[in-house]
Amino acid sequence: MTARDVTTLVVGGGHSGLAMSRCLTEHSIDHVVLERGSVANSWKTERWDSLTLLTPNWQTRLPGFAYEGDDPDGFMSGLDIASLIETYATAIDAPVRANVTVTSVRADDGRYVVESDDGPWRARAVVMASGGCNLPTVPDYASAVPAGMASLTPMDYKNPAQLDDGGVLVVGASATGLQLAEEIHRSGRPVTISAGEHVRMPRTYRGRDIFWWMDATGLLGERFDEVDDITRARNVPSPQLVGTPERASLDLNRLQAIGVEIRGRLGAIRDGRALFSGGLRNKCTLADLKMHRLLDTIDEWALGHGFGPGDPLDRPTATAVKDAPLTLDLTSGEIRTIVWATGFRPDLSWLDVPVLDHKGRVRHDGGVVTSAPGLYLIGTPFLRRRRSSFIHGAGYDAEDLSEHLVAHLAG
Repeated sequence: MTARDVTTLVVGGGHSGLAMSRCLTEHSIDHVVLERGSVANSWKTERWDSLTLLTPNWQTRLPGFAYEGDDPDGFMSGLDIASLIETYATAIDAPVRANVTVTSVRADDGRYVVESDDGPWRARAVVMASGGCNLPTVPDYASAVPAGMASLTPMDYKNPAQLDDGGVLVVGASATGLQLAEEIHRSGRPVTISAGEHVRMPRTYRGRDIFWWMDATGLLGERFDEVDDITRARNVPSPQLVGTPERASLDLNRLQAIGVEIRGRLGAIRDGRALFSGGLRNKCTLADLKMHRLLDTIDEWALGHGFGPGDPLDRPTATAVKDAPLTLDLTSGEIRTIVWATGFRPDLSWLDVPVLDHKGRVRHDGGVVTSAPGLYLIGTPFLRRRRSSFIHGAGYDAEDLSEHLVAHLAG
């Protein structure tokens, strides 16, 4: 089949790919968006039933779109977001070709040849917008889980009803791990959670959502070239937050209060026994310290902008850390299921351009793949700003990258 020519090809029809499409349209750049499923496919098929955004509705915005509903302080569900993204794609008349799987992207004489199950394309520029959460990251020692024990990731999990009766070990204490641990425990199953490095935040502070303060102080706008260690910043765990009507905080203290058992970081499984680190207290102390530094920054900004001094009683109490056993017998029948809430990674198996590092991640400069002119990345944590990790950050990134792409095409 003869390759079809297009100036720019966007791989991925989620919110990031659509934000880029809107910006390319504004620059009058002809383009096509290829999506392996339907628009917002991952929000509809790869999320658990009770998932909600970590950011409030008022912060859910994309180029040419802003939330105008009657619940600005609420939190959208996964299906709400899917519906919003579908509506957005229609509103901006995005040139999406759904149910098209890209199988290869390779460089060829100053252009890129994009192979797909719907035939080939040739483009002067390619934007990788397939997201950073395509595949669950599961440690190698998961292969040592005893036979007969259920083992699943958040992409497999939908609700507690699918789990076997009995205890559940949740590995990972970022936003996903804490949310699933609480939900599963409230279903009547005993839960143990393994906590390593984590980021603690209160849902609200000084009467406002924590994201209001982070937005107002400029923290969410911090650029990738303004931090000391961008590699580490891009790998910081998601904050311990949940979006509920009560706007309640979710942390290890709350889990312990309802009866969830806390262990340290799971480091190995040997001879049917889970082996945990003894450094839980240090990890919690560090998370508390970083949280208070954030709140100190907010207090300083608030005082300088007429909000007055903060109330020390408004701050969360220190994480209560109890001595816990460093081993857990997985063959005793106490634990019947392990949920690996240990993060995600992108699926770039289709990329045949030598731009990946030893961990399989794209080497880039704020989304610009400098070693492959005309190749761009969008939709990954802290791409260009700290807010890149959230839906509203995609618009800022798309505006910057589309301008760079225009300059590339002109050159």
